Amino acid sequence: MNNFIEQSAYFGVFITFGTYWLGSMCKKKWNYALVNPLLISIALILIFLVTFHIDYATYNLSAKYISYLLTPATICLALPLYEQFETLKKNWKALLLGITSGVLSSTLSVLGICMLFKLSHEEYIAFLPKSITTAIGMGLSEEMGGIVPITVAAIVLTGLFGNIFAEMILKLFRIEEPIAQGIGIGSASHAMGTAKAMTMGDVTGAMSSLSIVVSGLLTVIAANIFSGFM
Repeated sequence: MNNFIEQSAYFGVFITFGTYWLGSMCKKKWNYALVNPLLISIALILIFLVTFHIDYATYNLSAKYISYLLTPATICLALPLYEQFETLKKNWKALLLGITSGVLSSTLSVLGICMLFKLSHEEYIAFLPKSITTAIGMGLSEEMGGIVPITVAAIVLTGLFGNIFAEMILKLFRIEEPIAQGIGIGSASHAMGTAKAMTMGDVTGAMSSLSIVVSGLLTVIAANIFSGFM
């Protein structure tokens, strides 16, 4: 099986899209939070790789082309932000304060957890960028001496958690204002959470898109400040 995948240029792409399609079909049939296309796709791919003894590097060799779509997909998030530009101008103070609060909450929670479990400095640095996009998070972790694979795993799990549970948490705490919803989702769970915010409304999606960019910049600053605390 390894030889077949290594010789196929697009087998990984086929498996990725195929499992996501199955996840989408399950979501349409059973509309529950845990029946999430991303979660189902990840689980099915892991089962497939383990069953056929395929290492990740071999799978990624033919699935890496999907990663090329990440940058243009992220840029497309600017469209709803442009459409809601007037809302942005009217609420820029609340937006900046909300996103800053989100970044500080994320950074302080990482510091507290790492101190509680007595993690190493490298592990602490690896977790600091957990709530920002992979491209920024990986570079930040590597530059500051963190363990990059841990950073990637933390970012993916954070985004997946936000994608699955964001709407449920907002309902639990009765957060109904679209701007507040967008800020919370975008600053906590980056692009994967924003994909969920897009389904909740134009304003929510636009504010979440903005939060990705601003929280990424603020996290770079915060990480450099907080890196010396442990």
